[in-house]
Amino acid sequence: MTETMAETVIWERDLPRNTGFAFDLKKGQSVRIRSQTIIDFVCFNRDNLRERFDQARTKANQRKVFISTGDMLVSKLNNTMMTIVEDTFKEGHHDLQEGMCSRKRHELAAARGMWEKTYGRPLSEMPPRGCTENLATILAPYGIALEDVPSPFNIFQHMIIHPDGELEHSKIRPKPPGARVTLRAEMDLLAALSTCPDVTVGGTTGATVTVLG
Repeated sequence: MTETMAETVIWERDLPRNTGFAFDLKKGQSVRIRSQTIIDFVCFNRDNLRERFDQARTKANQRKVFISTGDMLVSKLNNTMMTIVEDTFKEGHHDLQEGMCSRKRHELAAARGMWEKTYGRPLSEMPPRGCTENLATILAPYGIALEDVPSPFNIFQHMIIHPDGELEHSKIRPKPPGARVTLRAEMDLLAALSTCPDVTVGGTTGATVTVLG
C-alpha cells in the first residue's frame, strides 16, 4: 500500500501521548497509524469479544518473532484478524515480546533498582499511568476487563533479543515525521491502541490514526 493508492478516508484523528483509543473496523477496512513513538495495539472479534489478538499464535503460525508487510495478526483461536499491508518503519522492527507498560510495572522497576537496566536511562519521570491503564480504561465500556486485554502488537518498539535470551529496550524509533503501519481487517473488529509514554526515550509525540475504506 502506498500514499498514492486510491482509498477513501473514513475518518482521521490525532492522539496525544499516553492516551488510549478504541474504534470499530469493518472487514476490508484498513487502519493507518503514523507515529514516532511506540503504539500498543490490540484487536477483538466484533462478533465475539472473547476472541482476541494473541502474541503467541501470531508468532507460532508464521514461524517468526518479528512481523512486517504481508504478515498477519492472529487470534488465540488461530484465525487471521488483520494483515499488515504497509510498513515504513525501516529503522527497526516491531515487538511481540514485551507486553504493556503500567504504573505498577514502573514502580516495581524503580523499587527493585532495575529502572536504568530496564529502560536504559536514569529515572527522571514516572508517568501517572501506562498502556495497561489506557487500554483497560477505553475497553471497559465494551465489557472487557483488564484481565482480558491481551498482550499487544507493539508497533515501532524495537527490542533487542540477545543470544542468551535477554531482552533489551532500544532507543530506535521512527524518524520525524514518523513511520506508518497500515493493517487491513480480515473480520469485523473492535480495535484499540495506546500511545505509549515511552520512558526509554522520554518522547512527547502521539499518533495520527486514519481509517480507510
